[in-house]
Amino acid sequence: MAARTTGAGAPNGRLAKGGTGGGRPVSPRYKWIALSNTTLGILIATIDGSIVIISLPAIFRGIRLDPLEPGNVSYLLWMLMGYLLVAAVLVVTLGRLGDMYGRVRIYNAGFAVFTVGSIFLAVTPGHGSSAALWLIGFRVVQGIGGAMLMANSAAILTDAFPSNQRGMALGINQVAGLAGTFLGLVAGGVLAEWHWRAVFLVSVPVGVAGTIWSYRSLKDTGVRSPARIDWPGNITFAAGLTAVLAAINYGIQPYGGHTMGWTSPKVLTGLIGGVTLLVAFTVIERRVKDPMFDLGLFRLRAFAAGNAASLLASISRGGLQFMLIIWLQGIWLPLHGYNFEDTPLWAGIYLLPLTIGFLVAGPVSGYLSDHFGAKVFSTGGLLLMAASYGGLILLPVDFPYPMFALLLLVAGIGSGLFAAPNMTAIMNVVPARQRGGASGMRSTFQNSGMVLSIGLFFSLMIAGLAARLPSTLTNGLIAQGVPAAKAHEIGSLPPVGSLFAAFLGTNPIQHLLGPQVLSQLPAANARTLTGKSFFPHLISGPFHHGLTIAFLMAMAMAIVAAGASLLRGGKFDHAEVEAAPSVTAGEPRALVGLAAEADEGAGLGAPASRSQ
Repeated sequence: MAARTTGAGAPNGRLAKGGTGGGRPVSPRYKWIALSNTTLGILIATIDGSIVIISLPAIFRGIRLDPLEPGNVSYLLWMLMGYLLVAAVLVVTLGRLGDMYGRVRIYNAGFAVFTVGSIFLAVTPGHGSSAALWLIGFRVVQGIGGAMLMANSAAILTDAFPSNQRGMALGINQVAGLAGTFLGLVAGGVLAEWHWRAVFLVSVPVGVAGTIWSYRSLKDTGVRSPARIDWPGNITFAAGLTAVLAAINYGIQPYGGHTMGWTSPKVLTGLIGGVTLLVAFTVIERRVKDPMFDLGLFRLRAFAAGNAASLLASISRGGLQFMLIIWLQGIWLPLHGYNFEDTPLWAGIYLLPLTIGFLVAGPVSGYLSDHFGAKVFSTGGLLLMAASYGGLILLPVDFPYPMFALLLLVAGIGSGLFAAPNMTAIMNVVPARQRGGASGMRSTFQNSGMVLSIGLFFSLMIAGLAARLPSTLTNGLIAQGVPAAKAHEIGSLPPVGSLFAAFLGTNPIQHLLGPQVLSQLPAANARTLTGKSFFPHLISGPFHHGLTIAFLMAMAMAIVAAGASLLRGGKFDHAEVEAAPSVTAGEPRALVGLAAEADEGAGLGAPASRSQ
């Protein structure tokens, strides 16, 4: 639907001071208010996306639920992915609603919804499965609020800042978002050590303050694009993506005597049905008058290449997080004398070099990309990430920490170099009235990558463990006096239980053997089996085999992402085209076509282009 234009192409003749959004005039200081508030919002949303990962052991102890019981594995998975799944599915819809009804309006509501979800999580009643369902349900509510924040923060900043400062602003925002995923690991370990409810309670005062501040200070300075809600597009996209992501994660659970559930009718139905719905979504979006998302944006080289790189980088980064947590909590820390109950806290502390590297490189790369373009920084950062994964493969399971810390620092620097320039390049090529939807699609790729990483890397690890763990586990138990029949029974169990035990930083041997078997063994053998070193030593060999497979996959993804980053074409800023006196703001699809022509010319070496 066309926007009314007056003057030099500014919709309704209004232009925010210092920005390019086309909204009502605001003070020159407003852009810094928008930056500080949206940075707080994106930080708290992404911290809560990862804070549960490392605090799950304390949460399950707090609600008195054994996560290793076969019937409870689904609770564990949905606590991990419920928030991320909702955030991945809804961000495009919520970004499009921001385009239609005001980005700040949706963003403000997101802060309020997120805070309500945090309050209910902190006061979770009861114990057992009912408490687990309560936590999963309000993690979904919290995820809806987080999606509203993530979908519109980048668009609000793109509206508020001029193009020569946008890389810096979006860089800070993106750094806060990805740093939140790392800081959540540290915060989860620290807070879980105090009390499991503190993991959720910490978001409440920040959420209340942020909600009040955003309602009082933020203003819609962007172009609104009135349109009817595309119900068929919204429904098919949400249902299709949910089905695919949920099926991938159910695929790692045992089914019908198999170590994983990829042959399960539920998984196959979800994958086939979900893909069918997503294909239907693309057909619908090409035919409706007011699509939920204009697929024509993917004709923009920087938009398509940047989002492809973002998806692959997010999958590899998510896999890195999960593998490092398993490595530290399940093996390295117990081998170095740490109690299993203390491993979440220390895992967060030992992962700090990853966060430090990201925090150092992220703002610098965002600032420099304003002057030198995004291509060099984003592509170089991905290659640096790939190199760090290769270095981690070469480390022994019981590694020297200084070398481990150095590789984490390199991985963090690489991730920081990539994130901010890539985000700026994506948002710069988008027409002003489509920034909310484009920001939502960018977040969908990023969040979907995190959810996909759970299914992909856990599957790789389970496949690696299945090849070697059964015989290793059986022989290790027999050597400690466990009856051969019982040892073979435990060794033949699906390795997903041992993997989740390592992920949660617990020793599953006591749970698997039970008090009856342990009481029949010599006291020294029983102490060995339930001690700090038996299970880590036992799993270290098979784990390293699976770890090698997982990191090779992560390295391959980072390299392919670097190749996609190289294809982004030349520098192009859509806001400059829209503001030019010779251009009037017409239909969004017309502007996309104009941008595509300019992008293509830049990619072929147009004289005015700089490498982005």
